[in-house]
Amino acid sequence: MIVEPKNKKITIMTQCELLGLSRSTYYHTPTNKEYDDKLIDEILKIQEETPFYGYRKVTKELQNRGFNIGRKSIKKLRKMLGLKTIYRAPKTTDRNYSHKVFPYLLRELEINKVNQVWSTDITYIPTPKGFIYLTAIIDWYSKKVLSYRVSNSMDKTFCIETLNEALSLYPKPDIFNTDQGSQYTSIEFTNILKQNQIKISMDGKGRATDNIAIERFWRTIKYEELYINEYKNVKEIKKAITEFIEFYNKRRLHSTLDYDTPDKVYYQGLKNEEAQLAHNLQRLSV
Repeated sequence: MIVEPKNKKITIMTQCELLGLSRSTYYHTPTNKEYDDKLIDEILKIQEETPFYGYRKVTKELQNRGFNIGRKSIKKLRKMLGLKTIYRAPKTTDRNYSHKVFPYLLRELEINKVNQVWSTDITYIPTPKGFIYLTAIIDWYSKKVLSYRVSNSMDKTFCIETLNEALSLYPKPDIFNTDQGSQYTSIEFTNILKQNQIKISMDGKGRATDNIAIERFWRTIKYEELYINEYKNVKEIKKAITEFIEFYNKRRLHSTLDYDTPDKVYYQGLKNEEAQLAHNLQRLSV
C-alpha cells in the first residue's frame, strides 16, 4: 500500500496513520545527491586512501573533486556506510634484515591458470578492545580464498598454519607471493615452500600493488562486510569473516571473472588441468 495524495475520501494524514507512516517521512523526498552511487564510491575511495580523515576533511576532498555537498550530508552518509576515522593503524608486517629476501617474479607474468600463483598478506581489523589480524591465501587466477586465520597477534605461527592448511587442501602452486614481512621471510615459512618445490616471490619494498590480488580481497571484505556492520565482540567478527568468505567463494559474482564465482572458476580450472594432463600422458604412451 502507498499514500494516494489525490484520494479525496481519505486525507493524507489519515492515510499516513493507517500505514504507520509519519507525515514528515512522507513529505521528505530523497534527493539524487543522497543516494548517488558515484558519490558513495568516491567516499569509499577516500576512506581507503586516507582512513585517518574525519568527515570535515572528507567533505573538503569531495568538494575538491567536484561534488557539491556539505558536511552534514557527508557525516550522515559515513554513518550509514559504517565508516570510522582510523587514527593509528598498526603495522602488519615488519622487515627482518637478517632474513633473506627473494626477487619479485610476477612482473609481466601472464597468469592464465589456477594454482599458477598464490599470494598472502595480513590485514588488521579494529575491534572495541583493540586490533585483531586476518591472514588469507588467495589463488590469483580464480580469486578463490584457499585458507585463512584470525589472530590476536601477528606471530608467524598463524601464517604458517594458514599455509599448511592450503597445501593440505589444494594442489601446490608454481609460485607463492608475499611481502617482505618477517613472518614470510622466516626460515620456518620459506622452508615449507622450498620443501614443496614452490618458487618464492616477494613484493618490492613499499609496493603494495605487487600483491594486488590479496589487496583487492581486503578491500572487498572490509567494504562489503566489516565496515558496514557492528559487532559486539571478536567472536561475532570471526563468525562474520567465515560467513563472508563462504559467500565470496561460492556465491559472489566477479566482473573480472566474467561474472562467475571464484569456486566455479577454480574447480573448472582444475578439471581443465587434469584433462590436459591426461591428454599429454595418452600421447606419450602412444
